[in-house]
Amino acid sequence: MKKHLEQATLDFVRDLRLNNQREWFEQNRQRYEDARQDFIQFLTTLLEGAAAFEPALEGQQPKDLMFRIYRDVRFSNDKRPYKDHICAYLADGGRKTINPGFYLHISPDNQSFLAGGVWMPPAPELKAIRQEIDYNLDELNNLLGKPDFQKYFKHLQGDKLKTTPKGYDAENPAIDLLRHKSWNATYALPDAVVTSEKLYDEVLGAMKAVKPINDFFLRPMKELKSVEA
Repeated sequence: MKKHLEQATLDFVRDLRLNNQREWFEQNRQRYEDARQDFIQFLTTLLEGAAAFEPALEGQQPKDLMFRIYRDVRFSNDKRPYKDHICAYLADGGRKTINPGFYLHISPDNQSFLAGGVWMPPAPELKAIRQEIDYNLDELNNLLGKPDFQKYFKHLQGDKLKTTPKGYDAENPAIDLLRHKSWNATYALPDAVVTSEKLYDEVLGAMKAVKPINDFFLRPMKELKSVEA
């Protein structure tokens, strides 16, 4: 069972960040393949452990959860061809889903992290989540205050509106959370953890702690789908 990542994986990503060019990448393709396999092996172990409390991950394959290393530069001023990290999204539906899930981001120089929550949901889901927060603020605040969540995450982050969302009053007790366009919780993973046996326990613990938040946001999204069906 693979419970950590190799230093060579972080070293590759660091070198790629400094040499983000196709020629260099092709010369170092084997290093990339080694790093990719290292990540896949860790994800395989992680999925087995996480399936115990997140049934949606049962039977999922790392290749369906990992994002490609290649950047989409068609509409970007930044033409660097490769990402400066290795990452995966563990959720019902795999990496392409809009559902809440667990995002694992591996990058050297202490820039790795595990995040949970929901990222930039489309307008109908965004509206449904805001309504859920408005109706069930006490429930959400209770989840955010739980010791396990506080141990890893402290609070929710994410892009926010500068104004009050349509249909809500500025005096609404939930207004700060209602202004969010994403609701994310992030737990930092230093390099020393990423390359040690602690990584598995730290990531699994953080995933377990944020799952109730994921479930809270998933509930209105599922209800919306059932209505549409």
